[in-house]
Amino acid sequence: MIHNLAFVQPEASLGKGVVIEPFSTISSDVEIGEGTWIGPNVTVMDGARIGENCKIFPGAVISAIPQDMKYMGEKTTAEIGNNTIIRECVTLNRGTVAAGKTIVGKNCLLMAYVHVAHDCMIGNNCILVNNVGLAGEVVVDDWAILSGSTMVHQFVHIGKHSIIGGGSKVRIDVPPYITADREPLAYIGVNSVGLRRRKFSNDKINEIQDIYRAIYLKNLNTTQALEEVEKEFSESIERDEILNFFRNSSRGVIRTSTK
Repeated sequence: MIHNLAFVQPEASLGKGVVIEPFSTISSDVEIGEGTWIGPNVTVMDGARIGENCKIFPGAVISAIPQDMKYMGEKTTAEIGNNTIIRECVTLNRGTVAAGKTIVGKNCLLMAYVHVAHDCMIGNNCILVNNVGLAGEVVVDDWAILSGSTMVHQFVHIGKHSIIGGGSKVRIDVPPYITADREPLAYIGVNSVGLRRRKFSNDKINEIQDIYRAIYLKNLNTTQALEEVEKEFSESIERDEILNFFRNSSRGVIRTSTK
């Protein structure tokens, strides 16, 4: 299933049923899982570890060396989970000494012209819409959606089940379960539509909304707000994830909009 106009180094490891279309180049230190389709004019460079049943569209460049001055040629990887779709002209750089790898999880969709820089960690079921750019060492948790042309500063952490509006500049951390938009980027509500689609109950969504009202709408500083949440709300996975996100943030967390 390798087209005679594709160039595949003989050392590359290809699973059963891999298809490689014309004019694509596969380097030697590459692993591609069963059933993956590599479209025309794709470049897969050393260090790529691509899962099963992925689809990589024309113009994509996978596992190019980092655009980072500290990279000194060390052996690192760029890893893509099963069933992930990489659309046209996506660039996914491999890691540096910082983490040793860049990861895109399972069941993700990276739309056209997305850039994922060195040492980024993208979870499962994430969507990065056209022209999203992630600087180095960004963490994007499961089920997050970054709308078109969103730019993310290095070291930022984006929480699970969050959605970020198009054209946003993400300079500091975005907590889980919320919708973020405006300039500067701000909390504008809970991502209730996304949570319902993922089968969260109305009671659970209401609990998350009440937690964020306590954090953002009671004119408390962050320490006071987190203490109130811990005191007033029973332990739950969602409550503890929100508390831990705020307490472990190294860059600070977005605030609510004043507009």
